[in-house]
Amino acid sequence: METDRWLLGGQFEDSVFEEKPERRTGPPVSYRAKRCEPQWFYEEVGSNDDGEALTIKKFKGDLAYRRQEYQKALQEYSSISEKLPPTNFAMKRDVQEGQARCLIHLGRHAEALAMAANLENKATNTDHLTTVLCLELAICSSLQNVEKTIFCLQKLISLHPFNPWNWGQLAEAYLNLGPALSAPFASSCKQNSFTSSDKSIRSSFPHSGRGCLLCFSETLPESSVFSMEASSTSNQKNEKGPDNIQNSVAEKREAVLLETQMKACASFIRTRLLLQLTQSQQTSFALERNLRTQQEIEDKMKAFSFKEDTLLFIAEVMGEDIVPEKIKDEVRTEVKCVGCAPLTSLVMTSSKEFEDRWFGKIKDHFCSFENQLHTEIHILA
Repeated sequence: METDRWLLGGQFEDSVFEEKPERRTGPPVSYRAKRCEPQWFYEEVGSNDDGEALTIKKFKGDLAYRRQEYQKALQEYSSISEKLPPTNFAMKRDVQEGQARCLIHLGRHAEALAMAANLENKATNTDHLTTVLCLELAICSSLQNVEKTIFCLQKLISLHPFNPWNWGQLAEAYLNLGPALSAPFASSCKQNSFTSSDKSIRSSFPHSGRGCLLCFSETLPESSVFSMEASSTSNQKNEKGPDNIQNSVAEKREAVLLETQMKACASFIRTRLLLQLTQSQQTSFALERNLRTQQEIEDKMKAFSFKEDTLLFIAEVMGEDIVPEKIKDEVRTEVKCVGCAPLTSLVMTSSKEFEDRWFGKIKDHFCSFENQLHTEIHILA
């Protein structure tokens, strides 16, 4: 019994004693990969596989989109969407994104937004949500809606805080917001029968872009509205004449544009810090783009009127969380499959929440400096 117990499971397989096949003599047969000619999917391909047929139609839609034939691409994508099985989630998302992007170029923004909202509701991981936010960003940019563009970028950054390109786009969007904020103040001045020209403030936005389509109350971020109203409450109580109204409006405009300029500067500095961190890991065209962008940021920073110690303080605040080890961990756990509902907790719910998180300390610094400056002015007067 003892011997049988030890032999159990210790037997050899018959294959160990089988003879091995003889090796072929001569040169090995070369491997020939399947080669597809350009635009092979436009040829008549006889296939009984419905999945392959739908894939071919998607390729046709992709090529039409690349050629900027958006109506044709939309037709291809729409024909696929109707035939896709409900279990093919990946291709369904790709096709719906393609449809939305075609609708953007065709000027059908409401339909594109509805499709983006549908994709957002069905997102189950951070990759899905990132794609949806990029799609919403493209829609808002096409509408030239600066405020909505800023909010889309803020949500992208809250999801990927170490992406330098999103921060760079946010900085440019803040610069574009400057001229959009100037118009409402100018119209307010006209309604009160006076004109105002503050060239020093306007010259601080040399990189201004297209304005916003929305009215001032909807365009101005909540934090800017709050700070503007708070800074002018004491002045409004005693202002009655046209000169006082003119001065009040000019002060409001200057305060709001200065705050917007501060946010743009802080975003540019954050972009540069992140680019400098990744610079040592890059080569070739990636490194060239990195260095070129840093130089462009350096040139744009010269247009800001902030002192060196203020810039150093902004850099310190915007770089508090930039630790190489932390960023590596963030990249490793980038894709999070958390389901539909919990994804909403990963992004900021309002522009004010985002700006309090990233610019709160800097804003407090500016407020204390401004109060000190006003005190010195009153003493000199």
